[in-house]
Amino acid sequence: MGASSVQQMADRIAALMEERLGVKGATLADKLQRGGGKLPRDVRAEAEFLAESAAEAGNPALFLRLDHTRIARAYDSCLRHLKNVGRWDRRRGFLLDVLARIALILLVVAALAVAFAWWRGLF
Repeated sequence: MGASSVQQMADRIAALMEERLGVKGATLADKLQRGGGKLPRDVRAEAEFLAESAAEAGNPALFLRLDHTRIARAYDSCLRHLKNVGRWDRRRGFLLDVLARIALILLVVAALAVAFAWWRGLF
């Protein structure tokens, strides 16, 4: 595994993050900084390791110290997760988020109405 292949792996994960999650950025590290919260914790950790490895692969002295099996495992983990993320999953997550916000607003308004009624002596 050469330095270019490590960079290609990071570029592939970055492209999938942009395609599947809609995260913008120039490199994998930028995309993780902007939208890393959209990934599960273990996948995000693997993607961060892959981004660090891609940065270190440019230096010949650091390239010799890289754990290539761990890089391949991190790439496979990220790829497996991002391949399964579909458009419907994102839309369902967005819809659930909107519904949860609406429910919270209604709950707060109802609590304020009850508090106001109690304060005015209607209860």
